[in-house]
Amino acid sequence: MSRYGKRRDLVVHEQEPFNAETGLAALAEGALTATDAFYVRGHAAVPEIDPAAWRLHVHGIVERELDLSLTTLREAFREREVTATLQCAGNRRAGLVAIRDIPGEAPWGPGATGTATWSGVALGDVLALAGPLDGAAHVGFDGADLCPEAMPAQRFGGSIPLDKACRPEVLLAWAMNGEPLPLVHGAPLRVVVPGYVGARSVKWLERIEVRAQPWQGYFQHVVYRLVPEDETPGPGVGMPLGLVALNSDVLSPADREAVTAGPVEVRGYAFAGGERHVARVDVSVDGGASWSQAELLADLGRWAWRHWRITVELAPGEHEILVRAWDSSAATQPEDEAGLWNPKGYVNNARPRIRVRAIAT
Repeated sequence: MSRYGKRRDLVVHEQEPFNAETGLAALAEGALTATDAFYVRGHAAVPEIDPAAWRLHVHGIVERELDLSLTTLREAFREREVTATLQCAGNRRAGLVAIRDIPGEAPWGPGATGTATWSGVALGDVLALAGPLDGAAHVGFDGADLCPEAMPAQRFGGSIPLDKACRPEVLLAWAMNGEPLPLVHGAPLRVVVPGYVGARSVKWLERIEVRAQPWQGYFQHVVYRLVPEDETPGPGVGMPLGLVALNSDVLSPADREAVTAGPVEVRGYAFAGGERHVARVDVSVDGGASWSQAELLADLGRWAWRHWRITVELAPGEHEILVRAWDSSAATQPEDEAGLWNPKGYVNNARPRIRVRAIAT
């Protein structure tokens, strides 16, 4: 095991703060991602928190402020569970870096994503007790992690619209895959915002603020924004990231892998994000000249990805395998990465492609 009980085969981009992505083989193990293989994205050192002394402060445009212990949360509210995919906004950034350098940003590959079953209480139940007042429109979150990259240094945070915050799928989670939430994933309590970029699922949660305007902190007003190709990132530049874009990937075989000619099983995932669901996945073995429809596997609910598989026939030689997912709005993925480059390397949801060499037996 590596740091924080993680598998040694994670791709570590940074030791402090710890940033590591899941290997594709681990993502292919099943529809749920094992906790010890789940990706980690952090902007500061993992904070030391005494769960017994910890309190959640709820304030802002509310009828009553709240200070809640973990015990109170467990006893006063009904426990809920949701299976949800989290995906970092920088997932697959390496493909954009290959087009043009993106200084200061980790070259995340395709493993900054994963699906888990989260347990806790509905954020909406807590907000109902606080009683949002007229003028309330957004809900902000502050974690305990003090991030030196922010200017000035500040705790990691962000906000989501109040109507999303009151939806039953948005959790204040204390468990992950049936076990207590690991420290590296935000214990004692984190937010889980299904359908949104991972940055909105704030870890080590300490403060909830009901607001009239979106959160103005560094991690929503400066970074985690989609900036036009010809502009420089800065306060308010571009658009804040929210809903996850439709995406997919090939989990096996691996890129550049040698396979036995003949029938070859290709497996992967597709994730629609937002309120959409995956409707179809197509696979091409001739670089996009023709397509075949893959089989969608277990449906874990509207907030989780769908794994898929298809058996293709490969003659001896080199082959390019290309994938395109479709969602319930009839949208599909962009054809290539060339038109997606942006100065922060976010939202690479181009059609994934791998190359394999089929060998005759």
